[in-house]
Amino acid sequence: MKDKLTTLKHYYGYTSFRPGQEELIDAIMNGKDVVGVMPTGGGKSLCYQIPALCMEGITLVISPLISLMKDQVDGLLTMGVRADFLTSQMNMEEQNNTLRKAVAGQLDLLYVSPERLENDYFLSYVSRMTVNLIAVDEAHCISQWGHDFRPSYQSIPNVRRMCSNNPPFAAFTATATKKVREDMVNQLHLQEPYQFTASFDRPNLTFSIVHPKKKQQELLSILKDNETSIIYCNTRKNVERVHQFLNKKGFAAGYYHAGIEHDERNRQQEDFLYDKTTIIVATNAFGMGIDKSNVRRVIHYNLPLDMESYYQEAGRAGRDGVPAEAILFYSSQDIITNNLLIEQGNHPHAKKNLNTMITYCKTGQCLRRRILNYFDEETEWQTCDNCSNCNGETETINVTEACQKILSNIYRMKQLYGMGLVSDVLRGKEIARIKQLSFDQLSTFGIMSDYSDNEIKDIIALMVSEQYLQVGGNQYPILTFTGKTSELLKGTVQLYMMKPVKKEPVKVMQNNQDYDEELFEELRALRKSIAQEIGKPPFVVFSDKSLIDMAATPPSNTQEFLSVHGVGEAKLDRYGDAFLELISTYQEGKATS
Repeated sequence: MKDKLTTLKHYYGYTSFRPGQEELIDAIMNGKDVVGVMPTGGGKSLCYQIPALCMEGITLVISPLISLMKDQVDGLLTMGVRADFLTSQMNMEEQNNTLRKAVAGQLDLLYVSPERLENDYFLSYVSRMTVNLIAVDEAHCISQWGHDFRPSYQSIPNVRRMCSNNPPFAAFTATATKKVREDMVNQLHLQEPYQFTASFDRPNLTFSIVHPKKKQQELLSILKDNETSIIYCNTRKNVERVHQFLNKKGFAAGYYHAGIEHDERNRQQEDFLYDKTTIIVATNAFGMGIDKSNVRRVIHYNLPLDMESYYQEAGRAGRDGVPAEAILFYSSQDIITNNLLIEQGNHPHAKKNLNTMITYCKTGQCLRRRILNYFDEETEWQTCDNCSNCNGETETINVTEACQKILSNIYRMKQLYGMGLVSDVLRGKEIARIKQLSFDQLSTFGIMSDYSDNEIKDIIALMVSEQYLQVGGNQYPILTFTGKTSELLKGTVQLYMMKPVKKEPVKVMQNNQDYDEELFEELRALRKSIAQEIGKPPFVVFSDKSLIDMAATPPSNTQEFLSVHGVGEAKLDRYGDAFLELISTYQEGKATS
Protein backbone atom coordinates (compact mmCIF):
# COMPACT_ATOMS: atom_id res chain seq x y z
CA MET A 1 0.00 0.00 0.00
CA LYS A 2 1.43 3.39 -1.04
CA ASP A 3 1.95 6.28 1.38
CA LYS A 4 -0.94 8.78 1.33
CA LEU A 5 1.18 11.93 1.83
CA THR A 6 3.67 10.94 -0.88
CA THR A 7 0.72 10.25 -3.21
CA LEU A 8 -0.88 13.60 -2.31
CA LYS A 9 2.27 15.55 -3.19
CA HIS A 10 3.16 13.54 -6.30
CA TYR A 11 -0.23 13.83 -8.02
CA TYR A 12 -1.88 16.90 -6.50
CA GLY A 13 1.05 19.08 -5.48
CA TYR A 14 -0.24 19.53 -1.89
CA THR A 15 1.81 18.91 1.23
CA SER A 16 -1.04 18.55 3.75
CA PHE A 17 -4.69 17.56 3.95
CA ARG A 18 -7.65 19.79 4.70
CA PRO A 19 -9.64 19.19 7.92
CA GLY A 20 -11.39 15.83 7.82
CA GLN A 21 -9.75 14.51 4.66
CA GLU A 22 -7.04 12.47 6.37
CA GLU A 23 -9.47 10.88 8.84
CA LEU A 24 -11.82 9.83 6.02
CA ILE A 25 -8.92 8.47 3.98
CA ASP A 26 -7.55 6.49 6.95
CA ALA A 27 -10.98 5.00 7.65
CA ILE A 28 -11.38 3.91 4.01
CA MET A 29 -7.88 2.42 3.88
CA ASN A 30 -8.71 0.47 7.06
CA GLY A 31 -11.74 -1.02 5.31
CA LYS A 32 -14.48 1.04 6.99
CA ASP A 33 -17.55 2.57 5.37
CA VAL A 34 -17.55 6.38 5.52
CA VAL A 35 -19.86 9.37 5.07
CA GLY A 36 -18.25 12.69 4.14
CA VAL A 37 -20.31 15.90 3.98
CA MET A 38 -18.21 18.80 2.70
CA PRO A 39 -19.27 22.03 0.98
CA THR A 40 -18.68 22.55 -2.74
CA GLY A 41 -14.94 23.05 -3.23
CA GLY A 42 -14.17 21.35 0.09
CA GLY A 43 -12.12 18.50 -1.39
CA LYS A 44 -14.56 15.55 -1.35
CA SER A 45 -13.18 13.81 -4.44
CA LEU A 46 -9.67 13.70 -3.04
CA CYS A 47 -11.00 11.61 -0.10
CA TYR A 48 -11.70 8.66 -2.39
CA GLN A 49 -9.09 9.35 -5.08
CA ILE A 50 -6.14 9.10 -2.66
CA PRO A 51 -7.21 5.63 -1.35
CA ALA A 52 -7.83 4.56 -4.96
CA LEU A 53 -4.21 5.44 -5.79
CA CYS A 54 -2.75 3.94 -2.63
CA MET A 55 -4.60 0.60 -2.49
CA GLU A 56 -4.32 -2.38 -4.82
CA GLY A 57 -7.25 -2.79 -7.21
CA ILE A 58 -9.82 -0.44 -8.72
CA THR A 59 -12.23 2.10 -7.21
CA LEU A 60 -15.75 2.31 -8.65
CA VAL A 61 -17.08 5.88 -8.51
CA ILE A 62 -20.86 6.23 -8.89
CA SER A 63 -21.64 9.65 -10.30
CA PRO A 64 -24.96 11.16 -11.47
CA LEU A 65 -23.94 13.04 -14.61
CA ILE A 66 -21.79 12.42 -17.69
CA SER A 67 -20.38 15.95 -17.48
CA LEU A 68 -19.23 15.33 -13.91
CA MET A 69 -17.55 12.05 -14.86
CA LYS A 70 -15.83 13.66 -17.84
CA ASP A 71 -14.52 16.62 -15.84
CA GLN A 72 -13.19 14.39 -13.06
CA VAL A 73 -11.50 11.99 -15.48
CA ASP A 74 -10.01 14.86 -17.54
CA GLY A 75 -8.46 16.31 -14.39
CA LEU A 76 -7.10 12.93 -13.25
CA LEU A 77 -5.57 12.14 -16.64
CA THR A 78 -3.65 15.45 -16.67
CA MET A 79 -2.15 14.41 -13.30
CA GLY A 80 -1.05 11.05 -14.69
CA VAL A 81 -3.77 8.98 -12.98
CA ARG A 82 -5.19 5.90 -14.74
CA ALA A 83 -8.90 6.78 -14.86
CA ASP A 84 -11.81 6.23 -17.24
CA PHE A 85 -15.61 6.31 -17.37
CA LEU A 86 -18.52 4.42 -18.94
CA THR A 87 -21.44 6.28 -20.50
CA SER A 88 -24.36 5.47 -22.78
CA GLN A 89 -22.81 7.74 -25.42
CA MET A 90 -19.97 5.23 -25.96
CA ASN A 91 -20.39 2.40 -28.48
CA MET A 92 -20.15 -1.24 -27.34
CA GLU A 93 -16.54 -1.64 -28.50
CA GLU A 94 -15.47 1.41 -26.48
CA GLN A 95 -17.35 0.17 -23.43
CA ASN A 96 -15.85 -3.32 -23.70
CA ASN A 97 -12.32 -1.91 -24.04
CA THR A 98 -12.80 0.11 -20.86
CA LEU A 99 -14.23 -2.89 -19.00
CA ARG A 100 -11.34 -5.12 -20.12
CA LYS A 101 -8.85 -2.53 -18.82
CA ALA A 102 -10.69 -2.47 -15.50
CA VAL A 103 -10.62 -6.27 -15.14
CA ALA A 104 -6.93 -6.41 -16.16
CA GLY A 105 -5.94 -3.95 -13.41
CA GLN A 106 -5.03 -1.15 -15.86
CA LEU A 107 -7.28 1.45 -14.19
CA ASP A 108 -7.19 3.03 -10.73
CA LEU A 109 -10.67 4.61 -10.97
CA LEU A 110 -13.73 3.83 -13.09
CA TYR A 111 -16.66 6.29 -13.11
CA VAL A 112 -20.17 4.95 -13.81
CA SER A 113 -23.76 6.19 -13.49
CA PRO A 114 -26.16 4.64 -10.93
CA GLU A 115 -28.29 3.34 -13.83
CA ARG A 116 -25.29 1.25 -14.95
CA LEU A 117 -25.61 -0.80 -11.74
CA GLU A 118 -28.94 -2.19 -13.00
CA ASN A 119 -27.16 -3.71 -16.03
CA ASP A 120 -26.38 -7.44 -15.60
CA TYR A 121 -23.71 -7.33 -18.32
CA PHE A 122 -21.80 -4.64 -16.41
CA LEU A 123 -22.25 -6.44 -13.09
CA SER A 124 -20.75 -9.61 -14.59
CA TYR A 125 -17.55 -7.63 -15.26
CA VAL A 126 -17.62 -6.12 -11.75
CA SER A 127 -17.54 -9.65 -10.29
CA ARG A 128 -14.19 -10.16 -12.09
CA MET A 129 -12.63 -6.87 -10.91
CA THR A 130 -10.55 -6.38 -7.78
CA VAL A 131 -12.71 -3.59 -6.33
CA ASN A 132 -11.03 -1.82 -3.40
CA LEU A 133 -13.68 0.86 -2.82
CA ILE A 134 -17.17 1.89 -3.97
CA ALA A 135 -17.45 5.71 -3.83
CA VAL A 136 -20.86 7.38 -4.16
CA ASP A 137 -20.75 11.02 -5.28
CA GLU A 138 -23.76 13.33 -4.70
CA ALA A 139 -25.00 10.68 -2.25
CA HIS A 140 -27.90 12.88 -1.11
CA CYS A 141 -29.65 11.79 -4.32
CA ILE A 142 -30.58 8.50 -2.59
CA SER A 143 -32.72 10.27 0.01
CA GLN A 144 -36.35 11.24 -0.55
CA TRP A 145 -35.72 14.01 2.00
CA GLY A 146 -33.05 15.48 -0.27
CA HIS A 147 -33.60 18.04 -3.04
CA ASP A 148 -32.28 15.86 -5.90
CA PHE A 149 -33.88 12.46 -5.22
CA ARG A 150 -33.08 9.91 -7.95
CA PRO A 151 -34.71 6.45 -7.74
CA SER A 152 -31.77 4.87 -9.63
CA TYR A 153 -29.54 5.54 -6.61
CA GLN A 154 -31.49 2.92 -4.66
CA SER A 155 -29.86 0.15 -6.72
CA ILE A 156 -26.38 1.13 -5.48
CA PRO A 157 -26.25 -1.16 -2.39
CA ASN A 158 -26.61 -4.22 -4.64
CA VAL A 159 -23.20 -3.72 -6.24
CA ARG A 160 -21.34 -4.68 -3.05
CA ARG A 161 -22.80 -8.20 -3.34
CA MET A 162 -21.06 -8.62 -6.70
CA CYS A 163 -17.65 -8.05 -5.11
CA SER A 164 -16.06 -11.09 -3.46
CA ASN A 165 -13.93 -9.00 -1.05
CA ASN A 166 -16.79 -6.87 0.43
CA PRO A 167 -15.15 -3.46 -0.30
CA PRO A 168 -15.97 -0.40 1.80
CA PHE A 169 -18.55 2.19 0.74
CA ALA A 170 -17.70 5.92 0.75
CA ALA A 171 -20.66 8.31 0.46
CA PHE A 172 -20.02 11.99 -0.25
CA THR A 173 -22.21 15.06 -0.68
CA ALA A 174 -21.93 18.83 -0.42
CA THR A 175 -25.19 19.74 1.32
CA ALA A 176 -27.22 17.54 3.66
CA THR A 177 -29.23 18.18 6.79
CA LYS A 178 -29.07 15.71 9.68
CA LYS A 179 -32.23 13.94 8.43
CA VAL A 180 -30.74 13.47 4.94
CA ARG A 181 -27.44 12.18 6.38
CA GLU A 182 -29.28 9.58 8.46
CA ASP A 183 -31.29 8.52 5.41
CA MET A 184 -28.10 8.15 3.34
CA VAL A 185 -26.67 5.71 5.90
CA ASN A 186 -29.88 3.64 5.98
CA GLN A 187 -30.56 3.61 2.23
CA LEU A 188 -26.96 2.70 1.31
CA HIS A 189 -26.86 -0.01 4.01
CA LEU A 190 -23.63 1.40 5.43
CA GLN A 191 -22.07 -0.64 8.22
CA GLU A 192 -21.16 1.49 11.29
CA PRO A 193 -19.65 4.17 9.05
CA TYR A 194 -17.08 6.73 10.11
CA GLN A 195 -18.79 10.09 9.57
CA PHE A 196 -17.28 13.52 9.07
CA THR A 197 -19.24 16.70 8.44
CA ALA A 198 -17.01 19.64 7.56
CA SER A 199 -17.94 23.20 8.30
CA PHE A 200 -20.37 24.41 5.66
CA ASP A 201 -18.82 27.87 5.84
CA ARG A 202 -17.30 29.26 2.64
CA PRO A 203 -15.30 32.26 3.94
CA ASN A 204 -14.12 33.26 0.45
CA LEU A 205 -17.75 33.81 -0.68
CA THR A 206 -19.49 37.16 -0.21
CA PHE A 207 -23.26 36.64 0.20
CA SER A 208 -25.70 39.41 -0.65
CA ILE A 209 -29.43 39.88 -1.06
CA VAL A 210 -30.35 42.52 -3.65
CA HIS A 211 -33.82 44.11 -4.06
CA PRO A 212 -33.63 45.40 -7.65
CA LYS A 213 -36.31 47.64 -9.10
CA LYS A 214 -35.33 46.38 -12.54
CA LYS A 215 -33.50 43.07 -12.56
CA GLN A 216 -31.99 43.41 -16.03
CA GLN A 217 -30.47 46.82 -15.24
CA GLU A 218 -29.09 45.41 -11.99
CA LEU A 219 -27.45 42.61 -13.97
CA LEU A 220 -25.67 45.12 -16.19
CA SER A 221 -24.11 46.89 -13.21
CA ILE A 222 -22.99 43.61 -11.64
CA LEU A 223 -21.60 42.03 -14.82
CA LYS A 224 -19.72 45.06 -16.13
CA ASP A 225 -16.33 43.44 -15.40
CA ASN A 226 -17.34 40.40 -17.53
CA GLU A 227 -15.95 37.97 -14.94
CA THR A 228 -16.89 34.27 -15.20
CA SER A 229 -20.47 34.04 -13.91
CA ILE A 230 -23.45 31.68 -13.66
CA ILE A 231 -26.95 33.23 -13.65
CA TYR A 232 -29.71 30.92 -12.41
CA CYS A 233 -33.33 31.50 -13.49
CA ASN A 234 -36.43 29.57 -12.40
CA THR A 235 -37.94 28.93 -15.86
CA ARG A 236 -36.75 28.21 -19.39
CA LYS A 237 -38.58 31.32 -20.57
CA ASN A 238 -36.64 33.51 -18.13
CA VAL A 239 -33.36 31.86 -19.17
CA GLU A 240 -33.97 32.74 -22.82
CA ARG A 241 -35.14 36.26 -22.00
CA VAL A 242 -32.08 37.07 -19.87
CA HIS A 243 -29.73 35.41 -22.38
CA GLN A 244 -31.10 37.47 -25.28
CA PHE A 245 -30.87 40.67 -23.22
CA LEU A 246 -27.21 40.07 -22.32
CA ASN A 247 -26.23 39.21 -25.88
CA LYS A 248 -27.85 42.41 -27.14
CA LYS A 249 -25.77 44.30 -24.58
CA GLY A 250 -22.56 42.75 -25.92
CA PHE A 251 -21.84 40.09 -23.29
CA ALA A 252 -20.35 36.72 -24.26
CA ALA A 253 -23.18 34.68 -22.74
CA GLY A 254 -24.43 31.15 -23.30
CA TYR A 255 -27.61 29.51 -22.04
CA TYR A 256 -28.66 26.09 -20.77
CA HIS A 257 -31.94 24.36 -19.92
CA ALA A 258 -33.50 20.92 -20.38
CA GLY A 259 -35.59 22.04 -23.36
CA ILE A 260 -32.56 22.60 -25.60
CA GLU A 261 -31.47 19.84 -28.00
CA HIS A 262 -28.87 17.51 -26.46
CA ASP A 263 -26.00 18.43 -28.81
CA GLU A 264 -26.65 22.16 -28.45
CA ARG A 265 -26.82 21.83 -24.66
CA ASN A 266 -23.43 20.10 -24.65
CA ARG A 267 -21.97 22.80 -26.89
CA GLN A 268 -23.21 25.57 -24.61
CA GLN A 269 -21.78 23.81 -21.57
CA GLU A 270 -18.41 23.17 -23.20
CA ASP A 271 -18.13 26.77 -24.43
CA PHE A 272 -18.51 27.87 -20.81
CA LEU A 273 -16.10 25.26 -19.43
CA TYR A 274 -13.47 26.11 -22.05
CA ASP A 275 -13.80 29.90 -21.42
CA LYS A 276 -15.23 30.59 -24.88
CA THR A 277 -18.13 32.27 -23.08
CA THR A 278 -17.67 33.93 -19.71
CA ILE A 279 -21.35 33.91 -18.63
CA ILE A 280 -23.97 31.17 -18.72
CA VAL A 281 -27.67 31.71 -18.00
CA ALA A 282 -29.32 28.48 -16.85
CA THR A 283 -32.05 26.67 -14.96
CA ASN A 284 -31.07 24.38 -12.10
CA ALA A 285 -30.59 21.65 -14.74
CA PHE A 286 -27.08 23.10 -15.09
CA GLY A 287 -24.28 22.71 -12.64
CA MET A 288 -24.26 19.51 -10.63
CA GLY A 289 -20.70 18.27 -10.88
CA ILE A 290 -19.47 21.16 -13.04
CA ASP A 291 -15.91 21.24 -11.76
CA LYS A 292 -15.07 24.72 -13.09
CA SER A 293 -12.90 26.26 -10.41
CA ASN A 294 -12.70 29.89 -11.58
CA VAL A 295 -16.38 30.96 -11.39
CA ARG A 296 -16.19 34.35 -9.73
CA ARG A 297 -19.91 34.99 -9.34
CA VAL A 298 -23.20 33.09 -9.05
CA ILE A 299 -26.36 35.18 -9.42
CA HIS A 300 -29.82 33.85 -8.59
CA TYR A 301 -32.12 35.90 -10.84
CA ASN A 302 -35.15 34.26 -9.20
CA LEU A 303 -35.75 32.99 -5.67
CA PRO A 304 -34.73 29.30 -5.27
CA LEU A 305 -37.28 26.89 -3.81
CA ASP A 306 -35.10 25.51 -1.00
CA MET A 307 -31.92 26.20 0.95
CA GLU A 308 -30.11 23.02 -0.14
CA SER A 309 -30.43 23.89 -3.84
CA TYR A 310 -29.49 27.50 -3.21
CA TYR A 311 -26.34 26.75 -1.24
CA GLN A 312 -25.17 24.06 -3.64
CA GLU A 313 -25.65 26.38 -6.62
CA ALA A 314 -24.12 29.39 -4.84
CA GLY A 315 -21.15 27.20 -3.88
CA ARG A 316 -20.17 26.81 -7.54
CA ALA A 317 -18.51 30.21 -7.18
CA GLY A 318 -14.96 30.36 -5.87
CA ARG A 319 -14.16 26.65 -5.82
CA ASP A 320 -10.48 27.61 -6.16
CA GLY A 321 -10.57 29.45 -2.82
CA VAL A 322 -10.15 32.88 -4.44
CA PRO A 323 -12.73 35.53 -3.38
CA ALA A 324 -16.06 35.24 -5.21
CA GLU A 325 -19.65 36.32 -4.67
CA ALA A 326 -23.13 34.81 -4.42
CA ILE A 327 -25.91 37.31 -5.19
CA LEU A 328 -29.62 36.58 -4.76
CA PHE A 329 -32.25 38.82 -6.38
CA TYR A 330 -35.29 39.11 -4.11
CA SER A 331 -38.66 40.09 -5.55
CA SER A 332 -42.23 39.78 -4.33
CA GLN A 333 -43.37 38.45 -7.71
CA ASP A 334 -41.08 35.40 -7.36
CA ILE A 335 -42.72 34.57 -4.04
CA ILE A 336 -46.24 34.79 -5.45
CA THR A 337 -45.27 32.72 -8.51
CA ASN A 338 -43.54 30.05 -6.40
CA ASN A 339 -46.49 29.79 -4.01
CA LEU A 340 -48.87 29.35 -6.92
CA LEU A 341 -46.70 26.56 -8.35
CA ILE A 342 -46.58 24.87 -4.94
CA GLU A 343 -50.37 25.00 -4.65
CA GLN A 344 -50.61 23.23 -8.01
CA GLY A 345 -47.97 20.62 -7.09
CA ASN A 346 -47.82 17.83 -4.51
CA HIS A 347 -44.42 18.07 -2.81
CA PRO A 348 -45.11 17.62 0.92
CA HIS A 349 -42.30 19.91 2.14
CA ALA A 350 -42.33 22.52 -0.65
CA LYS A 351 -44.06 25.33 1.24
CA LYS A 352 -41.87 24.88 4.32
CA ASN A 353 -38.75 24.90 2.14
CA LEU A 354 -39.82 28.05 0.30
CA ASN A 355 -40.62 29.85 3.55
CA THR A 356 -37.08 29.06 4.75
CA MET A 357 -35.75 30.90 1.70
CA ILE A 358 -38.07 33.88 2.19
CA THR A 359 -37.05 34.14 5.85
CA TYR A 360 -33.40 34.04 4.74
CA CYS A 361 -34.04 36.97 2.40
CA LYS A 362 -35.81 38.94 5.12
CA THR A 363 -33.61 38.12 8.10
CA GLY A 364 -31.65 40.82 9.90
CA GLN A 365 -29.07 38.22 10.98
CA CYS A 366 -25.73 37.53 9.33
CA LEU A 367 -26.56 35.66 6.10
CA ARG A 368 -23.78 33.10 6.38
CA ARG A 369 -24.71 32.43 10.02
CA ARG A 370 -28.32 31.82 8.92
CA ILE A 371 -27.14 29.30 6.30
CA LEU A 372 -24.87 27.49 8.75
CA ASN A 373 -27.63 27.26 11.37
CA TYR A 374 -29.91 25.68 8.76
CA PHE A 375 -27.34 22.90 8.31
CA ASP A 376 -27.18 22.35 12.09
CA GLU A 377 -23.88 24.20 12.49
CA GLU A 378 -23.51 26.71 15.33
CA THR A 379 -21.17 29.69 15.10
CA GLU A 380 -19.26 31.52 17.83
CA TRP A 381 -19.59 34.79 15.91
CA GLN A 382 -22.71 36.89 15.31
CA THR A 383 -21.44 38.86 12.29
CA CYS A 384 -19.09 37.96 9.44
CA ASP A 385 -18.37 41.41 7.89
CA ASN A 386 -18.70 39.73 4.51
CA CYS A 387 -22.41 39.72 3.65
CA SER A 388 -24.96 42.40 2.83
CA ASN A 389 -26.55 42.28 6.30
CA CYS A 390 -23.28 42.55 8.20
CA ASN A 391 -22.14 45.43 6.00
CA GLY A 392 -25.09 47.61 7.03
CA GLU A 393 -27.03 47.44 3.77
CA THR A 394 -30.37 46.64 5.42
CA GLU A 395 -32.54 47.84 8.29
CA THR A 396 -35.47 46.26 10.17
CA ILE A 397 -38.85 48.04 10.01
CA ASN A 398 -42.25 47.32 11.61
CA VAL A 399 -44.84 46.82 8.84
CA THR A 400 -47.81 45.75 11.01
CA GLU A 401 -49.87 48.89 10.28
CA ALA A 402 -49.17 48.63 6.54
CA CYS A 403 -50.25 44.96 6.66
CA GLN A 404 -53.55 45.93 8.30
CA LYS A 405 -54.26 48.47 5.54
CA ILE A 406 -53.55 45.87 2.86
CA LEU A 407 -55.71 43.21 4.55
CA SER A 408 -58.58 45.68 4.97
CA ASN A 409 -58.38 46.44 1.27
CA ILE A 410 -58.35 42.75 0.27
CA TYR A 411 -61.43 42.20 2.47
CA ARG A 412 -63.27 45.08 0.76
CA MET A 413 -62.29 43.66 -2.65
CA LYS A 414 -64.08 40.41 -1.60
CA GLN A 415 -60.79 38.37 -1.73
CA LEU A 416 -61.23 37.94 -5.48
CA TYR A 417 -58.15 39.67 -6.95
CA GLY A 418 -54.40 39.39 -7.22
CA MET A 419 -51.47 41.41 -5.98
CA GLY A 420 -51.32 43.84 -8.93
CA LEU A 421 -54.86 45.18 -8.64
CA VAL A 422 -54.73 45.22 -4.82
CA SER A 423 -51.61 47.40 -5.02
CA ASP A 424 -53.17 49.71 -7.64
CA VAL A 425 -56.23 50.34 -5.43
CA LEU A 426 -54.10 51.02 -2.35
CA ARG A 427 -51.98 53.50 -4.29
CA GLY A 428 -55.11 55.24 -5.67
CA LYS A 429 -54.40 54.65 -9.36
CA GLU A 430 -57.02 56.23 -11.65
CA ILE A 431 -57.37 53.43 -14.19
CA ALA A 432 -60.41 52.19 -16.12
CA ARG A 433 -60.65 48.76 -14.48
CA ILE A 434 -60.69 50.23 -10.97
CA LYS A 435 -63.44 52.67 -11.93
CA GLN A 436 -65.38 49.94 -13.73
CA LEU A 437 -65.37 47.82 -10.55
CA SER A 438 -66.13 50.93 -8.39
CA PHE A 439 -63.01 50.27 -6.32
CA ASP A 440 -62.28 53.99 -6.40
CA GLN A 441 -65.26 54.30 -3.98
CA LEU A 442 -63.67 52.04 -1.36
CA SER A 443 -62.48 53.64 1.89
CA THR A 444 -59.07 52.02 1.28
CA PHE A 445 -58.64 53.58 -2.17
CA GLY A 446 -55.38 55.59 -2.13
CA ILE A 447 -54.73 54.82 1.56
CA MET A 448 -51.10 53.86 0.72
CA SER A 449 -50.41 56.46 -1.97
CA ASP A 450 -47.05 57.23 -0.33
CA TYR A 451 -45.83 53.64 -0.92
CA SER A 452 -44.32 52.39 -4.16
CA ASP A 453 -45.78 49.40 -6.01
CA ASN A 454 -42.72 47.29 -5.10
CA GLU A 455 -42.97 48.20 -1.40
CA ILE A 456 -46.62 47.09 -1.22
CA LYS A 457 -45.90 43.87 -3.12
CA ASP A 458 -42.95 43.07 -0.82
CA ILE A 459 -45.21 43.41 2.23
CA ILE A 460 -47.87 41.19 0.59
CA ALA A 461 -45.18 38.61 -0.22
CA LEU A 462 -44.03 38.65 3.40
CA MET A 463 -47.59 38.02 4.61
CA VAL A 464 -47.87 35.10 2.16
CA SER A 465 -44.60 33.61 3.45
CA GLU A 466 -45.75 34.03 7.08
CA GLN A 467 -49.14 32.46 6.15
CA TYR A 468 -51.29 35.51 6.94
CA LEU A 469 -52.35 35.37 3.29
CA GLN A 470 -52.53 32.55 0.78
CA VAL A 471 -52.40 32.40 -3.01
CA GLY A 472 -55.13 30.45 -4.82
CA GLY A 473 -56.92 30.30 -8.16
CA ASN A 474 -56.43 28.03 -11.17
CA GLN A 475 -55.54 30.68 -13.74
CA TYR A 476 -54.68 33.79 -11.73
CA PRO A 477 -52.97 34.18 -8.33
CA ILE A 478 -55.83 35.34 -6.05
CA LEU A 479 -55.05 36.62 -2.53
CA THR A 480 -57.27 35.18 0.21
CA PHE A 481 -57.26 35.11 4.02
CA THR A 482 -56.02 32.22 6.20
CA GLY A 483 -56.80 31.09 9.74
CA LYS A 484 -54.01 33.39 10.99
CA THR A 485 -55.17 36.59 9.24
CA SER A 486 -57.27 37.89 12.14
CA GLU A 487 -54.22 37.88 14.47
CA LEU A 488 -52.50 40.42 12.25
CA LEU A 489 -55.65 42.46 11.59
CA LYS A 490 -56.29 42.81 15.35
CA GLY A 491 -52.63 43.62 16.06
CA THR A 492 -52.10 40.70 18.44
CA VAL A 493 -48.92 39.93 16.47
CA GLN A 494 -46.36 42.31 14.98
CA LEU A 495 -44.69 41.78 11.60
CA TYR A 496 -41.23 43.06 10.71
CA MET A 497 -39.30 43.02 7.45
CA MET A 498 -35.88 43.91 6.13
CA LYS A 499 -35.50 46.96 3.95
CA PRO A 500 -32.43 47.71 1.80
CA VAL A 501 -30.70 50.98 2.58
CA LYS A 502 -28.24 50.83 -0.33
CA LYS A 503 -28.86 50.21 -4.01
CA GLU A 504 -25.56 48.57 -4.90
CA PRO A 505 -24.71 45.01 -3.82
CA VAL A 506 -22.03 44.38 -1.23
CA LYS A 507 -18.52 44.68 -2.58
CA VAL A 508 -16.81 41.32 -2.83
CA MET A 509 -13.79 40.96 -0.59
CA GLN A 510 -10.50 41.37 -2.40
CA ASN A 511 -7.92 38.67 -2.88
CA ASN A 512 -5.52 39.03 0.05
CA GLN A 513 -2.47 37.86 -1.87
CA ASP A 514 -0.41 40.55 -3.63
CA TYR A 515 0.51 39.47 -7.14
CA ASP A 516 1.66 40.86 -10.48
CA GLU A 517 -1.62 41.26 -12.40
CA GLU A 518 0.13 41.69 -15.77
CA LEU A 519 2.04 38.44 -15.27
CA PHE A 520 -1.18 36.74 -14.14
CA GLU A 521 -2.89 37.71 -17.42
CA GLU A 522 0.03 36.33 -19.46
CA LEU A 523 -0.10 33.09 -17.47
CA ARG A 524 -3.86 32.90 -18.16
CA ALA A 525 -3.22 33.31 -21.89
CA LEU A 526 -0.63 30.52 -21.84
CA ARG A 527 -2.99 28.28 -19.88
CA LYS A 528 -5.75 28.86 -22.43
CA SER A 529 -3.40 28.12 -25.33
CA ILE A 530 -2.24 24.83 -23.78
CA ALA A 531 -5.83 23.87 -22.95
CA GLN A 532 -6.88 24.40 -26.57
CA GLU A 533 -3.99 22.22 -27.78
CA ILE A 534 -4.89 19.30 -25.50
CA GLY A 535 -8.66 19.79 -25.87
CA LYS A 536 -9.32 20.31 -22.15
CA PRO A 537 -10.90 23.14 -20.11
CA PRO A 538 -8.29 25.69 -18.90
CA PHE A 539 -8.91 25.01 -15.18
CA VAL A 540 -7.80 21.40 -15.76
CA VAL A 541 -4.30 22.71 -16.59
CA PHE A 542 -4.04 25.00 -13.54
CA SER A 543 -6.57 26.75 -11.31
CA ASP A 544 -6.66 30.53 -10.94
CA LYS A 545 -5.22 30.06 -7.46
CA SER A 546 -2.15 28.31 -8.92
CA LEU A 547 -1.64 31.16 -11.42
CA ILE A 548 -2.03 33.78 -8.67
CA ASP A 549 0.59 31.91 -6.64
CA MET A 550 2.99 31.96 -9.64
CA ALA A 551 2.37 35.69 -10.17
CA ALA A 552 2.86 36.44 -6.48
CA THR A 553 6.12 34.52 -6.02
CA PRO A 554 7.42 33.67 -9.51
CA PRO A 555 9.30 30.34 -9.49
CA SER A 556 12.67 30.30 -11.25
CA ASN A 557 13.39 26.54 -11.30
CA THR A 558 11.62 23.20 -11.15
CA GLN A 559 11.99 22.85 -7.39
CA GLU A 560 10.35 26.24 -6.78
CA PHE A 561 7.67 25.39 -9.35
CA LEU A 562 6.78 22.29 -7.31
CA SER A 563 6.08 24.53 -4.32
CA VAL A 564 3.34 26.39 -6.24
CA HIS A 565 -0.20 25.62 -5.02
CA GLY A 566 -1.61 22.57 -6.85
CA VAL A 567 1.58 21.59 -8.76
CA GLY A 568 2.53 17.93 -8.57
CA GLU A 569 5.12 15.86 -10.44
CA ALA A 570 2.81 15.13 -13.39
CA LYS A 571 1.91 18.78 -13.97
CA LEU A 572 5.54 19.81 -13.56
CA ASP A 573 6.52 17.31 -16.27
CA ARG A 574 3.72 18.39 -18.62
CA TYR A 575 3.62 22.15 -18.20
CA GLY A 576 6.58 23.23 -16.10
CA ASP A 577 8.95 24.16 -18.93
CA ALA A 578 6.39 26.33 -20.75
CA PHE A 579 5.35 28.28 -17.64
CA LEU A 580 8.91 28.69 -16.33
CA GLU A 581 10.02 29.99 -19.74
CA LEU A 582 7.17 32.52 -19.83
CA ILE A 583 7.96 33.73 -16.30
CA SER A 584 11.67 34.05 -17.09
CA THR A 585 10.99 35.99 -20.34
CA TYR A 586 8.51 38.25 -18.56
CA GLN A 587 10.94 39.08 -15.77
CA GLU A 588 13.80 39.75 -18.21
CA GLY A 589 11.56 42.12 -20.18
CA LYS A 590 10.53 43.92 -17.03
CA ALA A 591 14.15 44.29 -15.90
CA THR A 592 15.23 45.91 -19.18
CA SER A 593 12.19 48.17 -19.62
